[in-house]
Parts: sequence; structure tokens; C-alpha cells
Amino acid sequence: MDHSPIKPTAKGPARTFTGDVYVTPIAAPTGTSRLTAALVRFTPGARSNWHSHDVGQTLHGVDGSGFVGTRDGRVVRIEPGQTVWTPPGEEHWHGASADTLMAHLALLDVNEDGSDPTHWLEPVTDEQHRAAHDAAE
Repeated sequence: MDHSPIKPTAKGPARTFTGDVYVTPIAAPTGTSRLTAALVRFTPGARSNWHSHDVGQTLHGVDGSGFVGTRDGRVVRIEPGQTVWTPPGEEHWHGASADTLMAHLALLDVNEDGSDPTHWLEPVTDEQHRAAHDAAE
């Protein structure tokens, strides 16, 4: 067993997020594990850029209310206790609703060669974010 201290929270970089987003690392690849895990907190209206992951990503809501959207226009609401899986290569974004914060656990594996599996793309526009409120399932 390994017991790790709490890791410092860092503000998400403006090159990959719109608004104020805070990331607290939970797990990093070690030994045979390829798991990366973090608690990600979005202030109202904050969101990630469009992006994809080589091996997919699991998001598990822990607080507030937000959205996960895909390029085909599908948007799902994510709230505490709900889990969303984005398959490998699917371009998507996630973030808080306009009037409520949202926090989720972000879980993914690094690539087998240890490289970063995330491919960051352009920001989600204000119009796309507003449309998510209407389209959420």
C-alpha cells in the first residue's frame, strides 16, 4: 500500500480552458499502472477546449451541474454520481453550466509508450456553450 499526501491544486491553463478551472492531481502513472486521475473544478460557465484522448476518458460528476458535448451536437448533463465515457478519438468538451459550478473526476490512461493521450483543439465558443443548455439530455 502507498499513502500519498494531498497534491497542490493548480489553475487550468488558459490555452486549454475558458474561464477559471482548478485541477487537483489524484494519481499519476506508476509501475504497471497507466492511470491518470484528477479532480477538476469548473466555475460557472468555465469549460475545456475541444479535445480527444487516444484511449478514451471517464468523467464522474462529484458536485454541481455541467455538460459534456461532442462534435455531432450531442450534449449530456453531468451531475453528482453520474459517469460519462468518451471513447478513444471522440472530440468532446466538458464544463460547468452558466450559473452553477461543476466538479468531476477525470480518469484516463496514458498511452502504452507513456506519452500524453490528450489532443487539445480550439476553444468552445460562447454560442456552443449556450446551445449546450438547450440541447442537454
